[in-house]
Amino acid sequence: MILARAPMRITLGGGGTDLPSYYSKFGGFILSAAIDKYLYIYVNRPAADGLIRVKYSRYEEVTEPEQVQHDLVRPALKLLGIKSNVEIVSMADVPAGTGLGSSSTYLVSLLTALYELKRERVPTQALAEFAFKVEKEMAGHPVGKQDHYLAAFGGITCLEIDRDGKVQVSPMDISITTAEDLHSRLLLFFTGISRSANNILKEQSQDTQKEDPTVVESLHRTKEMGYRVKDYLKKGDLEKFGLLLHEHWENKKRRSGAISNTVIDEWYEAAREAGALGGKVIGAGGGGFLMLYSPIRKKSAVRKVMAAAGLQEMSYNFDFQGAKVMVNI
Repeated sequence: MILARAPMRITLGGGGTDLPSYYSKFGGFILSAAIDKYLYIYVNRPAADGLIRVKYSRYEEVTEPEQVQHDLVRPALKLLGIKSNVEIVSMADVPAGTGLGSSSTYLVSLLTALYELKRERVPTQALAEFAFKVEKEMAGHPVGKQDHYLAAFGGITCLEIDRDGKVQVSPMDISITTAEDLHSRLLLFFTGISRSANNILKEQSQDTQKEDPTVVESLHRTKEMGYRVKDYLKKGDLEKFGLLLHEHWENKKRRSGAISNTVIDEWYEAAREAGALGGKVIGAGGGGFLMLYSPIRKKSAVRKVMAAAGLQEMSYNFDFQGAKVMVNI
């Protein structure tokens, strides 16, 4: 039996510029942090038969990979040449559709477990690229590259994406104190809204391909703000980072009406009135987690108004390990 896990992530800057529709024309930049909320994959070789079993929100039992309905498991099995005699079970710390990159994290964790099953070692960057290939090209999801890379590498990480899709991965050069201070000021609240990001990402990709000036200019500004986030974090100037999150909030909403809604806007404004400097909806938007930057002295007030609105805070830490095999017995 093999148990593998990969971390989910929160985007700190540059979100959306990792989509092929944008980076293939302009190049992309992402700064994200992996967190200790994981997607776990158990893989086993059943002893009694050669069937393929997949357990998630559904249960599948088939005789060959082409019959698997799960649209990430099926191409992953094909890519690795696994044709029979495997059982795959998944569990997650956070539900799907909450903006933390769960589908890509599922795939990175799955590939980590399957490569271990085959006793093959794959470099971390190759793992991320294989996962992107499976999800984007084979499964047809309208995804960018950051989720696969953060799940594979972990850490507080910068991704420079060339127009040809090549990615330069750089751990963020900040002190332990700055990382701890950043963690203590970034609060995550679950909105209670789960949704698929596919429609929002598909719309953004189509608008970028058509060179919609509003969307393209918003993404240009997002990338520029991503570089500013990197600079502020390197300098340890966290208050400027918090204020920049509010600028990012206003900029991102120009891309699509589905990124926020009246209720989320009300929650965000209540948090700002309580002392939060800025924030963002994690992921493509429309629900999931609301991330808020709050000075230490204002955290109690921000938490109070969020609790009054019915939002549950999720505690977390940063993850610096990335995808890994936990058990192989």
